[in-house]
Amino acid sequence: MSQPRINARLRSARVAAGYHSQQALADALGVGVRQVRRWESATPPWPHPDLQAALSHLLGQSMEELGFTPPPGRDIGRHQHRSALGSAGKGLATVPVRSSATMQPVSVGGDFAAVTRAHRSLYWSVAPTALHPTVIGHAELGCALLAETAGRTRQSVACSLSETWLLAGRIQFFDLRQSDEAEETWLRGLQAAREAEDHLLGAATLAHMAFVPGWEGRRNEAAQRIVAARTYARRGDPPALLLAWLDAVEAECETRAGHTRTALHLINHGEDVLAEGNGAPVPEWFDWFSAPRLAAFKGNTQLRAGHLPQARVTLSAALDQLSEAEAKQRTVVLGDLAAVEAEAGEIEAACRYAVLALDQLERTWYATGMDRVREVRQTLVAHQHEQCLRELDERLYDWSTTVSALAR
Repeated sequence: MSQPRINARLRSARVAAGYHSQQALADALGVGVRQVRRWESATPPWPHPDLQAALSHLLGQSMEELGFTPPPGRDIGRHQHRSALGSAGKGLATVPVRSSATMQPVSVGGDFAAVTRAHRSLYWSVAPTALHPTVIGHAELGCALLAETAGRTRQSVACSLSETWLLAGRIQFFDLRQSDEAEETWLRGLQAAREAEDHLLGAATLAHMAFVPGWEGRRNEAAQRIVAARTYARRGDPPALLLAWLDAVEAECETRAGHTRTALHLINHGEDVLAEGNGAPVPEWFDWFSAPRLAAFKGNTQLRAGHLPQARVTLSAALDQLSEAEAKQRTVVLGDLAAVEAEAGEIEAACRYAVLALDQLERTWYATGMDRVREVRQTLVAHQHEQCLRELDERLYDWSTTVSALAR
């Protein structure tokens, strides 16, 4: 049966603003939930003037942007409020595009961007629990600055804000294993990309959002988000590297849904895209993907498909090509190599790779890498009394590793 049509604009704005149920918005407005249901229907009635102002204030968009059509003969113009993408704790706040307060100087755009760049660099070495609050605080500052800037300066701040939300979501998802929080954070990043009119940032954010259902095996939902990401990418000037990454993201989602053949076709396409190139510049913020990382995606898919000799070769080559600075990705590849050897019955080799991954994790924590090691340990239960496995357990459950894992 087909799904009933709804006012998707209002529903999206409601969720983005932090009102995750119709009842929550009804309570904020002082109306009955039935009224909100009517507004979110396919043919929403035109609200009373007082409620128009309240809706625009709470959700940060004009009535037309919220999916309402004014009655014939009534032209109210566009509301002066826009979304300013509020704090992590309260969802999207609403502030006017132009504030009565003193406007910030043009230099604020560059200053805010400089801190954004610093956080992006710090991500690769600073502990996620230490960096995350700082990144969130920076995003909250960006939300405030949107109220005090205009024109190109406002667009610059919005662009850096979108990058900041993207980074915050990456920390939450990959480093802290906070999937629900990451999805909400990335939604804020998508809203900021809209303010900045940056289609490539929008594409990157949507593709990250595909990881949430993708890692849980919800294939159709992940596929929809990938389609949206590819659509946004086409609106910009996507470099080959970003297009190959979209293939890799889709391939990982397909792999986790058990469709490894489809995933390998996608990765092969990504390899072709990288080989051909297209000359488009790579955005400065796109710093989490490379040809060796594409190989790491491929090796993981080969592993899950049971192609162990191929996976061993692919992952070994990827590990050799990754720089020492790419510590987080190295832990993932080492974990996958351990899994290859475990599947092949090479218990000692599996333990050696797992210990190497733990060595790296002691220097640079990465929850995704630790997950790989734990998965390997689980597959080796039948070899509980092997000396190499006991030595692995000594490392896996020493004071520093145990406390670090539980603290995160």
